[in-house]
Formats: sequence, structure tokens, C-alpha cells
Amino acid sequence: MEKFIAGITRFQNEVFPKSRHLYEQLADGQAPETLYIGCSDSRVIPNELMQALPGELFICRTAGNLVPPYGEAGGVGATVEFAVEILKVRHIVICGHSDCGAMKALMTPEKVNGLKAVAAWIRHADRVAAVANALHGDLDDHDFLSRLIEENVITQIDHLITYPCVAAKLRSGNLFVHGMVFDIPKGEFRLLDRSTLRFLPLSEMLEQRARQEAISA
Repeated sequence: MEKFIAGITRFQNEVFPKSRHLYEQLADGQAPETLYIGCSDSRVIPNELMQALPGELFICRTAGNLVPPYGEAGGVGATVEFAVEILKVRHIVICGHSDCGAMKALMTPEKVNGLKAVAAWIRHADRVAAVANALHGDLDDHDFLSRLIEENVITQIDHLITYPCVAAKLRSGNLFVHGMVFDIPKGEFRLLDRSTLRFLPLSEMLEQRARQEAISA
């Protein structure tokens, strides 16, 4: 606990004074543009990854960045509805990451049989396992885990779209949904191209976007 007390003290004495004006503005309310849905993993810190200031991200973190379908979601559903309907976010990002413990549990579910809450939670990824086995079942464990992590992001986006508020805003063009995977040891990102359901390196995605903008200009 002493470590965290020292951190709080450092924040109060060194960090907060430099951002006092921002926090004073935020005291009147928040207006984030993005709902970030990511894993609870301690190695993946949303504001650091996206270099976002306080007030810029509305954050929901769950084991395995899972989003239960509408009607089954509990607190996750409440977070999504509040972000979309009240805060009127323009973007939702679902971010997976390498070496995900929830996806490892999906590969070997017998290891969590004694953890009733964990076993029940990862059932929201049953479709992920079925799709990954059908498409990537011939890969070794390391590569299969990578594909499983990607398929999980795709599935959770599909779950997200079952929310009426999300579906309506998507159709009206007032909301955009994005998927990505963060590679922890490399510090690299792969972004989902939803037209092909392929994950592309960030650099390749930016080049693709630049070509499209040049064609439409």
C-alpha cells in the first residue's frame, strides 16, 4: 500500500498542478468522443496506449474484452447504453491484446472449471472458439492463440451491434465501431478492416486510407 500512497502523493504534488485547468474544466462534466472496451489485463493501459488525456476516453474493461449480447450484459450493457445515449460518443473501440488469459482459458476450459464465475463469463466467447477451430484449427498453439484473439474482437463487435442504441446510431452514421489488437512485447497494433475481416498493421491501414482519400479527392 505504501507504493500506491507514494504514487498518489506524487500525483497531487507533481502531476495535478500541471493539469489543474483541465481537471477544473472536467469538474463541470465529461464529453468523451470514444468508448474504449478493453481487457482487464494490467499490462494494457488504455490512456497510455492511445495517449488520451483525462476526459477523452470512457472506459469499460472486462476479462477478455468480452461484450455479452444485448439482454445478457449487466454492467457492460449499462456502460454501453450510457456512453451511446447520454454521452453520445462518436466512436467505440474494442481492443484485444496478445497473451490474453481469457483466450487461453477458452483454449483449455478445463483449467477454469473450478472458477464458476470465470467459466460462466468466457461462455460469451463460445462462438469465438467455434469459428477459430473451423478456420485456424491446423495452426500450432501460439499462432492459434493469435487468431483466437482476433476472432474474439470480431465476435465482440457483433455482440455490440445487438444493442438497439448501437445499431441505430451505426445506421444513421452517428457512430463508428473499430476493432484492434495490441501486441504487448512489440508495442504494435493491428486494426480490423471490417470489409475483409482482416487485421492489418496500423501502418498498412493508414496507407490504405490515404489511397482511398486520394481516389475520392
